[in-house]
Amino acid sequence: MQSSNPVFRRSDTFNGRGGSAYSSYGSPTRTAPSSWSVGAPGQPPQQPGQQAPIGSARISIDSVVQKTGITLGLLVVSAAVTWFLVGDITSADTEVADSALARASTFALLGVFGGFGLSMVNSFKRVVSPPLVLAYSVLQGMAIGAISLIFETMYPGIVMGAVLGTTAAFAGTLTAYKVLNIQVTAKFRRGVIAAMFGFVAVTMLDFVLSFFGAAIGFNGFGPLGLIMSILGVVLGVFMLILDFDYVEKAIAAGAPERESWRAAFGLTVTIVWLYVEILRILAILRGD
Repeated sequence: MQSSNPVFRRSDTFNGRGGSAYSSYGSPTRTAPSSWSVGAPGQPPQQPGQQAPIGSARISIDSVVQKTGITLGLLVVSAAVTWFLVGDITSADTEVADSALARASTFALLGVFGGFGLSMVNSFKRVVSPPLVLAYSVLQGMAIGAISLIFETMYPGIVMGAVLGTTAAFAGTLTAYKVLNIQVTAKFRRGVIAAMFGFVAVTMLDFVLSFFGAAIGFNGFGPLGLIMSILGVVLGVFMLILDFDYVEKAIAAGAPERESWRAAFGLTVTIVWLYVEILRILAILRGD
């Protein structure tokens, strides 16, 4: 079964194709396989059945946490720099305010479309590229910084609320996953994948219709937009559960350490998803 997070769909390890560590039902066993071997830097793993070099680095919880810390840290720095470069949107000088708003819009568009493009490249690359993962963090940080500044200007304090909400959602999901020993079944996985594609399809349709003045309101800030954002947060939590499950599978399969970058990228994508949806929810509630 494939992960709901597109980032993991090209990885053999994250999708139960890593070798003997997986039973016929796709569940990891306690024994790491010898099917993974590490080739030269930038090259894909050798074919299953070849013994991995002794002492080669393997993915671990520590390596995933470290790489995720790097990607999120870079994203935050990029967002902070963007916030500073945009300037004062609330300036009494109309020209200064308009210029700052224009810069914010430019940064947001560059970050959104550039980040989307890199997310597609990273998602479909068989061999993960750390520089591209870091570039994604920078571009996504640009978008988050510009969008957050605009929302913070409209509703002071909303960014901190969104950050705390995202942190609580991540920590709560991870705690529930470990304490409750949540088991990801094939049915649950298929349901999340179907819901995710349905969610994206509906929001994309509404985006296209907006150009013709016929938007339904899924991306708006009314009651329908609120419902969609709540569903988005629920989907984000489910995606986190699947992401945690696939990270555990990669560790059980003894995947190469470079797969930590793929895990970090996937988790960063989901965390950004959660942040944006929570930010929208708070904006809608404050707007009322």
